[in-house]
Amino acid sequence: MSDTLDPLGSWEPVAPERRYDYVTDGPAIYVDSFATIRREADLSLVPPSAERLAVRMVHGSGQVDLVSDLVVHPDVVPAAREALEAGAPVLCDARMVAVGVTASRLPRGNEVRCDLHDPRVPALAARWGTTRTAAAVSLWEPVLEGAVVAIGNAPTALFHLLEMILAGGPRPAAVVGCPVGFIGAAESKQALVDLRRDHGIDLPFVTVRGRRGGSAMCSSAVNALAQEAE
Repeated sequence: MSDTLDPLGSWEPVAPERRYDYVTDGPAIYVDSFATIRREADLSLVPPSAERLAVRMVHGSGQVDLVSDLVVHPDVVPAAREALEAGAPVLCDARMVAVGVTASRLPRGNEVRCDLHDPRVPALAARWGTTRTAAAVSLWEPVLEGAVVAIGNAPTALFHLLEMILAGGPRPAAVVGCPVGFIGAAESKQALVDLRRDHGIDLPFVTVRGRRGGSAMCSSAVNALAQEAE
């Protein structure tokens, strides 16, 4: 097969010979995937209101044992859904999180925003001695009150968000805190879990203990929070 387009645009791709036995029906794959998760994951470990949230996060990670590490605030589902129904933006730490949010699931055509590439970010990061992802979080301040925050990449972004809130800054309606990695990821998520105990701030959130996380898991959670339908 050639991938060269001719000048007249008459080139057509040719399907290769089918050599493997695999399911090719998209809707069937979708339905069977969620059915498999429900068979294999222990969804009794999360509040009933968060069952679909857990299923989608498992789907985004491919790991049914994820459920045992989820920490779900009892109000995160209704708080996030109410905020999105009111038109709140989704504030993301990384473009990969933002592009993973399914626009058709958002109830009010909500803005999905990532400020990582804002021209002000490099100077802020250098001045504050932090990562660009963390510095970009400060640009959310004018729209942070009542927003849905989705952090799936950088632990520094989650730490910075918590520091803004502790400094008296605006409070989001809900936080999906799923940064991934080996340095600071587990610690930043534990700080989110302990926010109420340590500082008396009751912030609805969902997170996963330990090093696991990532953009796909984070955006899957947002998709679940955006709409009840699985």
